[in-house]
Amino acid sequence: MRSVQVSKPNGAFEIVERKIPEPEDGKVRIKVQACGICHGDSVTKLGLFQDIKYPRVPGHEIAGVIDEVGNDVAEWKIGQRVGVGWVAGSCGYCESCRRGDFVTCRFTQIQYSTGISFDGGYSDSVITPTEALATIPDELSAVEAAPLMCAGVTTYNALRNSGARDGDLVPILGIGGLGHLGIQFAAKMGFDTVAVGRGKDKEELAKKLGAREYIDSRSQNAAEELTKLGGAEVILGTVPSGKAMSAILGGLAVNGKLIVIGASDEPIEAPPNLLLMGRRSVAGWPSGTSMDSQDTLSFTALSGVRSMNEIFPLERATEAYERMMSGKVRFRAVLTTGH
Repeated sequence: MRSVQVSKPNGAFEIVERKIPEPEDGKVRIKVQACGICHGDSVTKLGLFQDIKYPRVPGHEIAGVIDEVGNDVAEWKIGQRVGVGWVAGSCGYCESCRRGDFVTCRFTQIQYSTGISFDGGYSDSVITPTEALATIPDELSAVEAAPLMCAGVTTYNALRNSGARDGDLVPILGIGGLGHLGIQFAAKMGFDTVAVGRGKDKEELAKKLGAREYIDSRSQNAAEELTKLGGAEVILGTVPSGKAMSAILGGLAVNGKLIVIGASDEPIEAPPNLLLMGRRSVAGWPSGTSMDSQDTLSFTALSGVRSMNEIFPLERATEAYERMMSGKVRFRAVLTTGH
């Protein structure tokens, strides 16, 4: 089989031929049909975690078909269409992990993360634990399903756990790989959805995706515009910019909350009085478990939410990754294997 691996931290992508692996007990082998390219893949590419063993194959937005099962696998069958995301199961080391609270279990995020602790989906085949699997509905193709395994579940999960109710003002900051999904999910959940982007050229797309209004942060003060609309109950920050998130905090209503899902090294500057006087808050939200991925896939299939993707063959992984990292891809990059 073909695999795209990284041999060392910050090494180049290498296309290599490997022997097709056999699944161990409690695991399955998936014939990969599509794998999304996510900013989280840079953890493997750049060696941002010390415990990564190289060579390693990145990729945690996997969609494919089970073609072999290991011993002690009863609930999953050959021929099932499945997706695999970032969180790949429980190590069982501590009570947090055993109850499924993978965020507070510091071991799971390293030991059981797809494309980090074991090889991921930039490959013709991949071996994964059964705990990582979610069933892909018939309504979704492999290319449509793959980006939902991280970008999709992150935006959907953050919004459904935000505390916002039907009719609440929920702006989506950014109209990129995460934001274009966030707008769709927010609108389908019944929120009063406003898109905030840079430039008038994004307005038509934002409204097509489901936004009631569009705010151009280049020519308008986004916080002031949101205040005129009554203030936001929840702002979903999808942009990789702490500065942009800082600038929009003033648009929160009393008890409003900024939920951060866009990764950035820039600090978010929150004036204490703004938080104090309005009981406002800033929170983050990571991806989700396989059950969260299952919910995301089901909601997407039923609601008509769809990722907008640029598709690349496996051999062009380097080009696809670089377009993603540069922000040029519109809106998600997906590798396909031809299976």
